[in-house]
Amino acid sequence: MKREIYDSDHDAFRDSVAAFLDREVKPYVEEYAAAKALPREFWLAAGKQGFLGLEIPEEYGGSDAGDYRFNAVLTEELAKVNMSLPSCLGIHADIVAPYLVHLTTDEQKQRWLPPFCSGEMLTAIGMTEPSGGSDLAALKTTAVKDGDDWILNGSKTFITNGYSADLVVVAARTSPEKKARGITLFGVETDREGYSRGRKLDKVGQDESDTAELFFEDVRVPSANIIGELDSGFIHMMTFLPQERLGSAVTNLAHARQILEETLQYTKDRKAFGQSIGQFQHNKFLLAELVTRVEVTQAFVDQSVLAHCKGELTPIDAAKAKWFTAQLQNEVLDHCVQLHGGYGYMNEYRVARAWRDARVTKIWAGSNEIMKELIGRDLGL
Repeated sequence: MKREIYDSDHDAFRDSVAAFLDREVKPYVEEYAAAKALPREFWLAAGKQGFLGLEIPEEYGGSDAGDYRFNAVLTEELAKVNMSLPSCLGIHADIVAPYLVHLTTDEQKQRWLPPFCSGEMLTAIGMTEPSGGSDLAALKTTAVKDGDDWILNGSKTFITNGYSADLVVVAARTSPEKKARGITLFGVETDREGYSRGRKLDKVGQDESDTAELFFEDVRVPSANIIGELDSGFIHMMTFLPQERLGSAVTNLAHARQILEETLQYTKDRKAFGQSIGQFQHNKFLLAELVTRVEVTQAFVDQSVLAHCKGELTPIDAAKAKWFTAQLQNEVLDHCVQLHGGYGYMNEYRVARAWRDARVTKIWAGSNEIMKELIGRDLGL
């Protein structure tokens, strides 16, 4: 079914993203995987193309597209290559960007946004902690006032871009007695004394993505680095989480669609018992089901993108999109591996790496179980 969500401007932008990936990224993905990170050259090239500043005002070096569909197009094209690209670039340009645009002072914008757009400054967001997982209200990292500064102590884990980031948006508890209403966001430059990062975490998949633990030991941060309002960090995070979850949904589905298309072609080319394996009734019916489920899900995700463009996407609908696409993605890719047979278990085949890369999508951005809990509460249960 033809998608009606995009117009000619989005199509032209898609072509430019695809050309960039063909030229600047695809020849080097094996190098990225070996290094367990995207090199700074990638970020600078992406910045030069304007891919990092889609939500940033022009006066600070961005393009201020004012249309989330451009974010979605960029995400879809990145996901066709692998999951690491939309994960890393999405954290920077799709997740951190709204915090820096909507919550910062003019001085902070002048200081942070130009290098953010150019790729000279890489960002991450420090929410998840070793003991907290999806429970953001339970974080233990603290920030204690000391004159005009704040002293940060604590740790974060599973932080995408964490090893390479120059600036981390850190959630810390500033008023412990207020519980969830006592959390504040800070912009922490990673060259500050007392800040350190652990090793690049050895993950099951997404080898190209640098993921790290972060440690704060008496890190002194000026009040000028507070992002948003004091003690309003939890509210700020809840405000922007729907966009993060929508970005996850767009990524999940685009990734699954690409590998499913490649698998469909494989079943046409691969012969067994005198015919293509796609002609066996079981495989034919399975592929018919998977393609239909993906296309039906695409309609919901597209409507979610349009709703977000209008400022009407609810946290509940974002949760629905996130959990369902993650579940579908993993089911589709599991079948794709099976359809490839023994070759599907070989790392040299894209389907094997895609299968590994996708497993985390049912965990991050709020686990699927938490998404169902949110939806259930909305049902009055």
